[in-house]
Amino acid sequence: MNPTTFQELNLPEPLLQGINGLGFTHLTDVQKTALPVTLAGKDVAGQGRTGTGKTATFLITTINQLLTREPKPGRKGTHPRALVIAPTRELVIQISSDAQKLAQFTNLKIHTVYGGVDYEKQLKGFADGVDILIGTPGRLIDYLKKKAYDLKLTEMLVIDEADRMFDLGFIKDLRFMLRRLPKFDERQSLMFSATLSHRVMELAYEHMNSPVKLRGEEGEITASGIAETMYHTAMDDKLPLLIHLLRESSVERGMIFINEKRTGERLARNLARYGFSVGILSGDVRQARRVRILEDFTKGKLQLLVATDVASRGLHIDGVTHVFNYDLPEDAENYVHRIGRTARAGATGTAISFSCERFCFGLPDIEAYVERRIPLSVITEDMLDIGKPTHPDAHAEGMGEGDRAENNHDKPGSARPRSNNRRRRGRSSGHGQDKK
Repeated sequence: MNPTTFQELNLPEPLLQGINGLGFTHLTDVQKTALPVTLAGKDVAGQGRTGTGKTATFLITTINQLLTREPKPGRKGTHPRALVIAPTRELVIQISSDAQKLAQFTNLKIHTVYGGVDYEKQLKGFADGVDILIGTPGRLIDYLKKKAYDLKLTEMLVIDEADRMFDLGFIKDLRFMLRRLPKFDERQSLMFSATLSHRVMELAYEHMNSPVKLRGEEGEITASGIAETMYHTAMDDKLPLLIHLLRESSVERGMIFINEKRTGERLARNLARYGFSVGILSGDVRQARRVRILEDFTKGKLQLLVATDVASRGLHIDGVTHVFNYDLPEDAENYVHRIGRTARAGATGTAISFSCERFCFGLPDIEAYVERRIPLSVITEDMLDIGKPTHPDAHAEGMGEGDRAENNHDKPGSARPRSNNRRRRGRSSGHGQDKK
């Protein structure tokens, strides 16, 4: 019978203190399935829905193994005992934060490296010794080539978001790192992925020791606590509809996903002018500022976060009540990752998507991927009457001075949140592809 609480796992007391400090008591479905296997020292290739506790699974396993096993003979401080590789800076930061909290009552030293911040400062961090090294592939390779650390005595390997490594073109860097580790039967390896595709499993069988293939939850691919709905809307109606929904639901912490940076900048500006505290994450925002925006959003200083798919993975932020797909994603899989920012670890949340004339063509693929139809909601005229901007000079966090006034049509008084020539269509008649 699988355990249901962390107390049943016979974990070291310092680790249990860290788990209790985070408020964790009962295991999630993924943890019930995976932890008995990983704590037994077996290699695992695991698939789990986003927000189901897989990060805690591999961190608890890693910390437990380091506390209950002696280091390999000859180990020095520059020999990390555990290596955690993740594809994005945001994900590395989140993993590091969770690791620090779980290991706060131990003597384990955790070091985190990623691009976009002070290179020399991160390099100096190796001087104090490292037990758990967490990083992105590129920065890890940089320091490895500088001989800041050595992987020949590493006992634990974790690869998170393995499918994303392929998507972002990091697979060559990842293989470079794997070839510098001890042989697959001389270390424990854990790999987690949103999908266990053929290419992901090929990587697992090549670099892992007879990995146990696990899927924490069967059934629907999206988390069960998400209430989903879809609006068919003209592009010109999307901004007023979004503002109405934000007001109606009194959204305190919501994420809004768009497909293009330019759309996000325009949307963030207009939301700020309608009185919302909003931040934007785009590829050219400096890392220090990105971290500050995420901290402000996590602490509630920012009500909304506008982001492209760079933020649809790796952001483990508690309390996100609403996710809006302002643009339907062009990759069906990203729909799942986006809405997975809410209803995390057993909570509930709302996911609202807009299907406009530009991005509606991706809807059949999305519904085929999640294996069901997304429920429709009706748009009424009063939902589009939002009035004039209440804060015409406001701006969004994450935008430079040049961004704030780059287009005349975005200046106060000239934005048109509602089109006078809007086509009236059957807004609740159903999906267009129904007519076969």
